[in-house]
Amino acid sequence: MRDRAEQFINEGNDFAGLDQYSEAVDSYDKAIALHPGNAVAWNNRGVALDNLGRYSDAVASYDQAVTINPDYAEAWNNRGVALDNLGRYSEAVVAYNKAITTNPYFTEVWINRGNTLVTLGRYSEAVDSYEKAIALNPDDAVAWNNHGVARECLARYIEAVASYDKAIILNPDYTTAWNNRRNALSQLGRYSEAVDTCDKILTLNPDDADAWINRGNTLDNLGRYSEAVDSFDKAIALNPDDTVAWNNRGVALDNLGRYPEAVASYQEAILIHPDYAEAWNNRGVALDNLGRYRFLV
Repeated sequence: MRDRAEQFINEGNDFAGLDQYSEAVDSYDKAIALHPGNAVAWNNRGVALDNLGRYSDAVASYDQAVTINPDYAEAWNNRGVALDNLGRYSEAVVAYNKAITTNPYFTEVWINRGNTLVTLGRYSEAVDSYEKAIALNPDDAVAWNNHGVARECLARYIEAVASYDKAIILNPDYTTAWNNRRNALSQLGRYSEAVDTCDKILTLNPDDADAWINRGNTLDNLGRYSEAVDSFDKAIALNPDDTVAWNNRGVALDNLGRYPEAVASYQEAILIHPDYAEAWNNRGVALDNLGRYRFLV
């Protein structure tokens, strides 16, 4: 019976490897019917259910796994992930703590725990969690990036940049870390470096509309308004329905004194999103500036 159960577990694993998660659940169910005390079958069933978006069912599966084997660190970690997906963050931290008690050398758990602590606004604890992960694996780019995020949430921007730099050294194509670095540099008022960082992101992916918007915003902060307009134009070419790009383009045009074009830009933003209060306000200011300009002329 147990040998047959192992066969069904292996079959389920094969289905899961092919992203055929419903079939995987069926195989794990067959294994469990033959051997209800098999913690691995319950854990793997939970993973398949997670991948199907059936998070409550996944939690129930992990509960069975850890009831059978209370020292099953992987199942505790997976339970935490499923609870995260359900928005039950405090319970997720408890699950991660259980996993860590069982296996304090489980790098992934420390990262997951940090991520959840960030979501809960417990940033100092998150930094500590990521530092545990980094101590275990100094080459984990995700841990370094997320460490930077937690530091940034604490307004420790210089330290955040240092963390992002570590992540980027480990993975030069890590777009998320580059983008986070840009944001931290902007918070520090280091706009020229932030523009250079945007350029790096766009080297990796020239079709990243958000990167073009961020580049435009940063150029606007530097007073390089014509270049900012060009960046917003690039974003709009990639995504014509991006209201932020249209609005921020209008701001840059306003700063250039090109009020009719600014009004037209705000109008595009409003047509796409009629409740966009900032665009309405900016349009009013631009019309006011336009009226004064015409009066002066």
